[in-house]
Amino acid sequence: MRLANFEGPFDLLLQLIAKHKLDVTEVALSEVTDEFMAYIRALGADWDLDETTEFLVVAATLLDLKAARLLPAAEVEDEADLALLEARDLLFARLLQYRAYKRIAEIFSGRLDDEARRRPRTVGLEPHHAELLPEVVIRIGPEGFARLAVRAMRPRPRPQVYVDHIHAPLVSVQEQAGIVVARLRELGEAGFRTLVEDTDDTLTVVARFLALLELYREKAVALDQETALGELTVRWTGGDGDAAPTVTDEFDRPPGPTEEESKT
Repeated sequence: MRLANFEGPFDLLLQLIAKHKLDVTEVALSEVTDEFMAYIRALGADWDLDETTEFLVVAATLLDLKAARLLPAAEVEDEADLALLEARDLLFARLLQYRAYKRIAEIFSGRLDDEARRRPRTVGLEPHHAELLPEVVIRIGPEGFARLAVRAMRPRPRPQVYVDHIHAPLVSVQEQAGIVVARLRELGEAGFRTLVEDTDDTLTVVARFLALLELYREKAVALDQETALGELTVRWTGGDGDAAPTVTDEFDRPPGPTEEESKT
């Protein structure tokens, strides 16, 4: 492309304008159009539609840029004018983005062509490299190989799935109440930690706490806790007689059917 103040490819013209190295007002767009039309006519029937479309986009962008540069700068109040300016900026940004993608595609294409001429190495090591390899030393004899074979061919134990954590055993509140009563009669007063120190599961701890509540309801024990969440002190108040306080078995009975199940 040859103009009064520029000579070179069309992409270079756009690049110079984008970098503000060439004033768009000094570019004669009519000459740009004439140059491109002459180029298209020279191609004849082999002209490229994509290249023509690209020129129209670039030419429209240059026209918008030149018009915006020539018009006096002022505040734009019309929403339609603002939309046109935004469309112009967006068009120019997309054009620059397109040029960037085009450049990256050229770089990738060049690298693919260069790598296509490479071939993997299919020969062995050179003698001076092969001499650097350490000598293979096998420190195990026939008996050692036999032991390894026996270990490898030994059948593996079948995996076991433990279900103890799924089916937890039931704990009787009445039985735990008897244990609590016996200890309180012996000690007279004890902390809750002392009453459950021989337990090894959570269910037994819960059962003994429920037993304490039953004994408290029967007025066989007194509960004292000085601070919130502090140590719970249990004192026996059921007397020294042989008669044990009554603890119901409501916690030991299996749950009965619901009302809806009873109706059905």
